[in-house]
Amino acid sequence: MTDPAAVERDAAEAASAFSHPAVAPDATAAYGEHPDQLVDFYAPHRRPAGPAPLVVLLHGGAWRAPYDRRHVTPLAAFLARQGFAVANVEYRRGSSLPHQDAAGPVAGRWPETFDDVAAALDALPALAAAALPAADVRRVVVTGHSAGGHLALWAAARHVLPEGSPWRLAGPPPLRGVVALAPIADFTAAEELGVCGGASAQLLGGPEHWADRLPHADPAALLPTGIATAVVHGREDIVVPARVAESYVAAAAKAGETVGLTLLDGVGHFPLIDPAADACAVVAEEIAQLAW
Repeated sequence: MTDPAAVERDAAEAASAFSHPAVAPDATAAYGEHPDQLVDFYAPHRRPAGPAPLVVLLHGGAWRAPYDRRHVTPLAAFLARQGFAVANVEYRRGSSLPHQDAAGPVAGRWPETFDDVAAALDALPALAAAALPAADVRRVVVTGHSAGGHLALWAAARHVLPEGSPWRLAGPPPLRGVVALAPIADFTAAEELGVCGGASAQLLGGPEHWADRLPHADPAALLPTGIATAVVHGREDIVVPARVAESYVAAAAKAGETVGLTLLDGVGHFPLIDPAADACAVVAEEIAQLAW
C-alpha cells in the first residue's frame, strides 16, 4: 500500500506542475492530416551566436487522450528561456472512453501512436527550417516525460527495431542524444509494478499482443542504440517508480551500453516538468550537456 504521505506529496507536486498557464507557441506546423499531427515551435529567448540547438519535446500522460501537449507548454517556454529552440510534438493517443479492461481511458493506439512519433521526427528538420529558422537541426536532443520519455527513447532506437518494422531506420537517427524524464522505459518492469493502470499493455493492444509487439515498442528490448542517453528520475516517484528506470539502465549495461542515470532525492514524478521546481533546472542542464 502506498504511503499516504507519499500520495499527498505527489498530489502537491502535480498541482504545482499543472498550475502554470499554457504558453502559446511562436509557430505551429502540421506533419500530417490528422488534427493531432501537429508540432508547436518555441523560439529561443537567449540567442547564442548562430542557430540554437533544437529540443524535441514529447509529452506524457500514459498515452491517453485526456493528456495533450498543452500541459508541457510551460516546460517548452522554460527551455526556450534557457536558449533552446523547442519543438513540442503532439501525437495520437488512446480513446477518451473507458476501455472494457481498464480503469480509465485506454492508453495509446497501435500503430498510430508510433506512426505519429516516427513521422514527426522524420518531418522535423524541414518543418523547423521553415517555421523556426533559429533552430539548428544538426544539433537535436529528444526529451520526453513519463510516456513521452518512453517515446523519446523509442525514437532514438528506430535503427535497432526488428527487421521488417515499418518504423525502422537504415541507420541511427541524427540526434545529439536523448534525455528521458521519469520514462516508462522497461515495459516488463512497468507492468509488474502496475504503472499507470497497465498502460504499457494497453498501448500494445492488450495482453494478446504483448509477446509479438513488445520487441517493436519496449526501449529495454531496443539496445544498444549508440545514441547518448541520460535518464532523470525522482527517487520519490510513485507514478513511475525509479525501479523502472533502474531496470532499463541495467538492460543497457547488459547490452554493453552506458546510460546516465540521475536520481533526484526528495523528488516525485511531476517536478521534472515544473518550471517552478529545482528539478527542472537539472533537466535543462542534462539537455545542455548533450546539445552544446
